[in-house]
Amino acid sequence: MKDVSSCGIIILVSGPAGIGKTTVCESLLAEFSPGLERVVTATTRAPRVGELDGVDYHFLSTEKFGQKVLANEFYEHALVHGRRYGTLKSEIRIRLEMGVDLLLNVDVQGFDAFRKASETDRFLSGKLRTVFLMPKNLEELKARLLSRGTDSEEEIERRMATAKAEVARNGEYDYCVNSKSMGHDLECVRKIYLDAKV
Repeated sequence: MKDVSSCGIIILVSGPAGIGKTTVCESLLAEFSPGLERVVTATTRAPRVGELDGVDYHFLSTEKFGQKVLANEFYEHALVHGRRYGTLKSEIRIRLEMGVDLLLNVDVQGFDAFRKASETDRFLSGKLRTVFLMPKNLEELKARLLSRGTDSEEEIERRMATAKAEVARNGEYDYCVNSKSMGHDLECVRKIYLDAKV
């Protein structure tokens, strides 16, 4: 059996929509690549213009995705807006064994699945560091969503209801970063990542 003590680690970042998770994650990847890589997740949605299979997502048919679920090939999977999304075990295990650190941007449901799996999965055990980006308050978060101008009022209200439930669970994460600015949040997550590598 391969010694997994020298493998990479996983930094899992969660937080409500509009908090800036994607920006923080992209900045970390830009700074630490190739030692830190984004986990390519699987989806049943069609590729958008310019998206590549295996780079942006693993694009799977609904049938193929279902087969992989039945074969227990996912760490986590969910149905979102009528499309299925999930994180393949193979995508993570191969890279961890190569010593590559991985970055995951997931919701609270995904966090639950990974935390549970880390209790028994030898590839994840001791390798997972979870971070929650915490908004100053929900009003400020709503203002951020409104300023993006990309969502309907109904969608924003749905996201705010989800955010309220997510924020209530911040204490379940290894780290909670009180969001102030993109620079501040990035520096906090950066420090968490570097400390985890020691």
